[in-house]
Amino acid sequence: MSDSLYKDHFSGVADAYARYRPRYPAALFDFLAGLPSRRELAWDCGCGNGQAAQGLARHFRRVIATDASARQIDQAIPHPAVTYRVAPAEASGIATGSVDLMLVAQALHWFDFDRFYTEVRRVARPDGILAALTYGLLEVDGKIDPVLARFYTETVGSYWPPERKWVDAGYATLPFPFEAIVPPSLTMEAEWTFPQLLGYLGTWSAVKEYRRRNGTDPLALIRDALQDAWGESESAKKIAWPIRMRIGRVGKKP
Repeated sequence: MSDSLYKDHFSGVADAYARYRPRYPAALFDFLAGLPSRRELAWDCGCGNGQAAQGLARHFRRVIATDASARQIDQAIPHPAVTYRVAPAEASGIATGSVDLMLVAQALHWFDFDRFYTEVRRVARPDGILAALTYGLLEVDGKIDPVLARFYTETVGSYWPPERKWVDAGYATLPFPFEAIVPPSLTMEAEWTFPQLLGYLGTWSAVKEYRRRNGTDPLALIRDALQDAWGESESAKKIAWPIRMRIGRVGKKP
C-alpha cells in the first residue's frame, strides 16, 4: 500500500498496543530460525512495537523491523541487533537479495498482497523464507469465552474492517503463492488480571471504530457480565491465543 492508502488502525492506540498485546512464545522463534540456511538478516514487517523483532534478534545477527506507523515505531523496544524503520510493507527500502527470513506477525491481512509479494521476492535470498502468523479470539474458560464471543461477533462484529475475514479464517484462505512448509501447533499464553483483559480489548480495531462512530465505549456494554464471569478483578487467569501460520519458501511456487 502506498502511504496515502495505508489504513492506520493502530497509531491512535500505540501506547496501549505496547502494553497489552500478548507476547509470542520462544518456541515460535526457535522453529522459524531453523528454516533458512543462514541467520544473517531477518525482516519483521509490520512490526508494531517490535515484539516479534525481539524474538528474532535472539537468533539472527541483524533484524530490520518496519512499520508504516511512525507512532508504532516510536513505541518500539530498543535492541542492539534491531534497526527500526518507518516504511510501508510494499516498499521496505531493504537491499535486494539480502533477507534470510521474513516474518509478518498479525499484519499480512492489511497489506496489498500482490505488491507485498513482489517486494518479498525482491529482498529475499534465493532460499529465503516467508512466515505469516495470525491469532484470533482469545480463550479463557467456559464462563468467560461466551461473553467474549458475543462481544466479538455481535456488539462490535459489524465494526471490524473487511480485512478481518482473513484473520477469522486463520489465514487459510489468504493468497499465498509459495511452496508451503507445515508449521507446528503453537499457542501464545499470558497470565492476566481483569484490568489487563480490558486494556487488551481496547486495542481492537473494531472497538476503536465503534468509539469513533458512536462516541461511546462498547466495553461498557459487557463490563458487568464480563466482571461477573471473571470474578475478583486482580485474580490472574491464563489467557490463550492459538497461533495460525502460513510459511513458504520464496524461491519456489506451490
